[in-house]
Amino acid sequence: MEETLRLIFRNAEGKTVTKTVRDPVDDLNAEDVENAMNLIISADVFETSGGSIVEKVRAEIVAREVTTVLEY
Repeated sequence: MEETLRLIFRNAEGKTVTKTVRDPVDDLNAEDVENAMNLIISADVFETSGGSIVEKVRAEIVAREVTTVLEY
């Protein structure tokens, strides 16, 4: 199963910004994720169309399983 960590923020204009990390480590915990999100905000290295990332919204792990039914 493929997993993706989605870090969801709000920028200066109030728009939602999502950063994704493919295949996050298995022992990921909430404290580590929060620290990473705080670092992203404080470092201010990502440009968005609505300005700097200023606020955390949520973090989620999305698990996706693909089953091929037919392939040619």
